Amino acid sequence: MFGRGIEYKTPDQIRLMRTAGLVVADIHHAVRAAIAPGVSTGALDTVAQDVLDRAGATSNFLGYHGFPGRLCVSVNSEIVHGIPGARVIQPGDVVSVDAGAVVDGWHGDAAFTAVVPAEAGTDPGDEALVRTTEAAMWAGIAALATGKRLGDVGAAVEDASYDYGIVREYTGHGIGTAMHQEPDVPGYRTGRRGPALRPGLCVAVEPMLTRGGEATHVLDDGWTVVSVDGSRAAHFEHTVAVHSRGIWVLTAPDGGAAGLAAHGVDVVPLD
Repeated sequence: MFGRGIEYKTPDQIRLMRTAGLVVADIHHAVRAAIAPGVSTGALDTVAQDVLDRAGATSNFLGYHGFPGRLCVSVNSEIVHGIPGARVIQPGDVVSVDAGAVVDGWHGDAAFTAVVPAEAGTDPGDEALVRTTEAAMWAGIAALATGKRLGDVGAAVEDASYDYGIVREYTGHGIGTAMHQEPDVPGYRTGRRGPALRPGLCVAVEPMLTRGGEATHVLDDGWTVVSVDGSRAAHFEHTVAVHSRGIWVLTAPDGGAAGLAAHGVDVVPLD
């Protein structure tokens, strides 16, 4: 179903998106386990391909406007859209992984950030950045259940972002039969209320925060987005469905129950 440019999903379509979402969750699980000093970002991409192949799914990243990877792997001051390749992960690196999958024409999309263990210990500032970015994502997701308009999501994300730099040039998005659809889902206040949060709305909520400023720059590869001031960045994302009985985080194995518990929001799967 469509309305005002938004593709509203039926319950059966949301169930199909859950299948794709669980493939993305499996990619995250496998890639998290593979991240370690000495591992290349290209090797992580191979891990993702193995999961996709076993699931009979396809990558919605590979070939998208010419993108050459199955994952976006962004390290340290790279915020998003990092191209996997020969770069070797080092102890203490901040690694953001964005993954997607397509099953029977329906898309899932989610991201996480991890701080790579180091013998001398990791930077507490990096750890705090990652925790805050993840918490901001869950605050935004909770607003899909407690708010009235899509603008409530961005307001909740901004309120949970504290004094970190909020990346404003890249936002969350609608998702369904394509990876990127209407509406845009900013991770900050825009002064606009946005569309009503009504059943059938499926969106990706994805805040990106830095330890410095919000200004970004795209590298010469045409993809990798970095912070202008060189500050480290974090990125979290989940695909979420709004339906008649509540919300369901389609890319979280538990449907989002653990992340939403602190917000008093119950996850309601479509069984």
